[in-house]
Amino acid sequence: MTILGDPITSEAKPRARRWLVRVLAVLAIFGPGLIAANAGNDAGGILTYASAGAQFGYRTLFLMMLVTVGLVVVQEMCSRLGVYTGKGLGGLLREQFSVRSSSLALLLLLIANAGLTVSEFAGVGAAFDIFGVSRYVSIPLAAVAVWTLTVLGTYSRAERLFLVLSLAFLTYPIAAFLGHPGARQVASNLLWPHFLHTHAFLVIAVALIGTTITPYMQFYVASAVVDKGVRPEKYPSERVDTVSGAIWSDVISIFIIIATAAAIGGTGPLQSAQEAAKALEPVVGSAAPTLFGIGLLGASLLAASVVPLSTSYAIADAIGRPRSTSDSFRQAPLFYGLFTLQIAVGAGIALAPGNLVALVVNAQVLNGIITPMLLTYVLILANRRSVLGTAVNGRTFRVVATVSVTVIGLLSLLVLFQTVTGR
Repeated sequence: MTILGDPITSEAKPRARRWLVRVLAVLAIFGPGLIAANAGNDAGGILTYASAGAQFGYRTLFLMMLVTVGLVVVQEMCSRLGVYTGKGLGGLLREQFSVRSSSLALLLLLIANAGLTVSEFAGVGAAFDIFGVSRYVSIPLAAVAVWTLTVLGTYSRAERLFLVLSLAFLTYPIAAFLGHPGARQVASNLLWPHFLHTHAFLVIAVALIGTTITPYMQFYVASAVVDKGVRPEKYPSERVDTVSGAIWSDVISIFIIIATAAAIGGTGPLQSAQEAAKALEPVVGSAAPTLFGIGLLGASLLAASVVPLSTSYAIADAIGRPRSTSDSFRQAPLFYGLFTLQIAVGAGIALAPGNLVALVVNAQVLNGIITPMLLTYVLILANRRSVLGTAVNGRTFRVVATVSVTVIGLLSLLVLFQTVTGR
């Protein structure tokens, strides 16, 4: 006897399977680009965006729209360089520039990433402070966990974990909507600049640039697509990953600013992670500190893996040594040795007494000053037909990229000048 619903059920199953296959195909696209961009929403990123919202309300939103354009352009160039040359930025610097010039670039990256690695473990400490766990316990345990995952695991396992950790960022858009921000105010500040002509605003602007277009993200994504084995014929999918990852991460960043501005806008710079947690109160009420702590921990661990990896990729690549997370410690001793050293030093410095929030925000300002110098190298490489062939920057793309790098550079120089001269 045939049941009336059977034909429908038999037809529904193939449709469901086809739908599942399509969803999995879309998810399979995402990888290095999404990881690199979301790693930018690390401890320093979250606390810098939250501090911008707390200090200046919605005034930095238009700047974030411009920064998003810059991030998309830069990340796409780096991903394209990795795919079409089969080399990371470190190797390209060695081949295309003099020893002195390439050494300067690697030194700048090392300085920027050293500060960031400290700030990531400081973020771990700040997250566990919310739960009443001493930094002297949480930071060493986090360092061991990050080292074990990366050195004893494989790239594919690390990639899956990084993607899962990035889901913690989904809480901020919800908080932004439930915080009932002024819709007209938000729209006005998104579409038109409402900047303040003050040194404090300029400093936070450079910090936002530094935490969004972070140098390690460029080195990481170029090396990661090579490590993943992405070929030029597969680049359209990888480009989707890179561009969508950059946009997605900045959308989350904008929501962090909106949520914090709606909750505590105008109160001044953040003094603790607990203050930043107030932005999540519309979502979970009194559980906001717990949720924020979980999100901050996930963000910190994500970047605590990616930041040292980017340095190891670049330096090992520049001197022609093995540099893959698929290799063992014995196969790539320099690569893993550099990674281990950065983890140990970063965690050790983060254990020193002091204000953890101030530490991570200042690291972003340092990044903002270093970023335009490193982006100049990327722009030169992506403009060279001898490097990319037919995949070289087009005329329009070249103009947009040049303007982006120039503006970032001018802002950074202005902050540096004001800081040094005291004007």
